[in-house]
Amino acid sequence: MSFSTMKRFNLIVIIICIVFIANIDMSFAEESVIGTVKTIKGAVSIIRKDKTLAADIGFKLIQNDTIRTESNASVGVIFNDKTVLSLGPNSELIINEFVFAPKQGKFSIVLKMLKGTAAYVSGLIAKLSPESVRVETPTASIGIRGTKFVVKVGNQKSSFDSYYEGGGPEDPNS
Repeated sequence: MSFSTMKRFNLIVIIICIVFIANIDMSFAEESVIGTVKTIKGAVSIIRKDKTLAADIGFKLIQNDTIRTESNASVGVIFNDKTVLSLGPNSELIINEFVFAPKQGKFSIVLKMLKGTAAYVSGLIAKLSPESVRVETPTASIGIRGTKFVVKVGNQKSSFDSYYEGGGPEDPNS
């Protein structure tokens, strides 16, 4: 093997290694754990990349997971920023986006409630960057400004109730 052939071979190997390492880093970023199932009752499944997985306590959630509960089921989730989310029976929710990177000043949580009921208690994202929290339904979208809310989605309509830290419903006239 000549010296120039060896240089080309080494260059190709280095390029392949760089591409391989870059792909590993990208796949880890996509697969980052963003939350954990903390409570579960009944049949709860997670749809991840067209695969349906049975959820259990300790199940690790990633961005773009869909959480689905059956008629006898409920689930409680804690996200990495300490946001708490509970889903009731016959519910389905997609975690469209979750970014919690305080060192970079990047925050975002976007949840899409397709059906059922959910209770939400805000975590650090809502406290540090309230405009970065959004919950979408088939008929409405809400930016979260309070600390707690409940949403119900069914039969072509959605309803939201929000609560202050003290516990009572927010006064819409204030």
